[in-house]
Amino acid sequence: MLTPPPRLRQSQRAMRAFTLIEIMVVIAIVGVLFRIALPVYQSNGLKTKRYAAQSCLMEYSQYMERYYTTNTSNPMSFTGASLPSAACATSLTAAYSLSLASTSSTYTLTAAATGAQTKDTGCTALTLQQDGTKAPASCWP
Repeated sequence: MLTPPPRLRQSQRAMRAFTLIEIMVVIAIVGVLFRIALPVYQSNGLKTKRYAAQSCLMEYSQYMERYYTTNTSNPMSFTGASLPSAACATSLTAAYSLSLASTSSTYTLTAAATGAQTKDTGCTALTLQQDGTKAPASCWP
């Protein structure tokens, strides 16, 4: 059986290892990809929570309409209405504060951003009124 000369075996061992420069290049590439991907990921997280708040406002709007039609006072009104505890509001407590302002014939539902959600520039206060008006319009789909 032939064995390769010792010099060949050493060069084969050297070919299996990574050099420090190769490792540093890989780390630099991973760092650049991370710097590009992180803001996109954070932006998508803000949008996801915003859409969840919008959905919750819509759910509360439906509740208010049910309240209006089942209220036995004459004339029917929104006076005295309060927001029930809902699963959507409970899951949004870290990102939004939900509130209701009502008069006898109108209501305004508001989702005010809190905590990290305040970085959602231009969309920190979402409102929905009884006539379907949504503000700011650029933040609603």
